[in-house]
Amino acid sequence: MRIVGLTGGIGSGKSTMSNLFKAHGIPVVDTDVVTSNVLKKGTGGWRKVLAAFVEDILLPSGEVDRPKLGQIVFTDPDKHQLLNSINASGYEL
Repeated sequence: MRIVGLTGGIGSGKSTMSNLFKAHGIPVVDTDVVTSNVLKKGTGGWRKVLAAFVEDILLPSGEVDRPKLGQIVFTDPDKHQLLNSINASGYEL
């Protein structure tokens, strides 16, 4: 079995390619979907990210404001590393 990683910037065609893979019966793991589940309100991942990022990263619903979190981590390499370390730490997410 081959495993292929599909990466690229915004508007580069990742969704189009992903949909083509699916249309041809190729399984796709969408990390955006996985991450949104990891950051659902009340989960271990949600608690760890909330503890690490004291900025106001929550929506009024209590869910993580993913675009705001992305803006924080993609403009600060140290915070990007911090977020990656939380995800790779082996804790219950």
